[in-house]
Amino acid sequence: MLTINVVTLFPEVFGGALGASILGRAAQLGLARYRVVQLRDYAHDRHRTVDDSPYGGGAGMVLKPEPFFEAVDDLPAGPPIVLLSARGRAFTHHDAVRFSLGKELTLLCGHYKDVDQRVADGLGAEELSLGDFVLSGGEPAALCVIDAVVRLLPGALGDHESAATDSHYDGVLSPPSYTRPPSYRGLDVPAVLLSGDHDKIAEWRAAEVERITRERRPDLWAKRLEE
Repeated sequence: MLTINVVTLFPEVFGGALGASILGRAAQLGLARYRVVQLRDYAHDRHRTVDDSPYGGGAGMVLKPEPFFEAVDDLPAGPPIVLLSARGRAFTHHDAVRFSLGKELTLLCGHYKDVDQRVADGLGAEELSLGDFVLSGGEPAALCVIDAVVRLLPGALGDHESAATDSHYDGVLSPPSYTRPPSYRGLDVPAVLLSGDHDKIAEWRAAEVERITRERRPDLWAKRLEE
C-alpha cells in the first residue's frame, strides 16, 4: 500500500477528488491510503498564524517553517517529501513511476507568495512544478501528482495496457484515438483503423507517434533518438 500524505491549508479541496474514480477505487482496494493534514493545526497562537512578511521586504506573505516541520514530524513522514513550487524542477512521468514504487509520499502545499526556503532545505524536500505557470496554491498541483502516481499502482486501472500506451510512458506522445461512429460531421476515422489489418494499424500508430512527437515535443523526440 502507498500512503500519501498531504499538508495543506485547504483540506476541503481533496475530499471529493480522493474519493472519486481511480483515486477512490485505489483506496477501496487497499492500494493507496490518503492522509490530509491541516497546516493550521500546527500553529500555536490564538489566531493560528501560519504566514508572515518576508525578510528583506517585498510584496506578499511567506508561509512559516514551524508548522510544516511539526506536521511532518507528527505524521511521521520520511522521504520522498515534495514541496509543490513554481520554482521547482518539472514533474515528469519518471517521477510518477518512482513515487508509485515507494511506500510513502508526502506532498507539501504552499500558498500566498511563497514558502520559507528552510522547509525544503531542512526537510530534504524535492521542489517540483507542473509547468511554467503559477497557481494560487499547491493543492491543484498536488492532486495532479497524486492522480499521476496512483493510476500506476498495480490494480488501480482495470487494464494495465491502458497506462502502458499513454503519452510519456515510453518517452513519446501517444497516437490519436478514435471510436464509433466511423463518420461524424464530415470527419472520418482513418480507414486503416477500420481495415482489421493489425500489422498496418501498428505501422500507422507508430508513424503517428513519430509525427506527433516530432511536431509537438521535439525535445522528447531528440531524447528518444539519443537513447
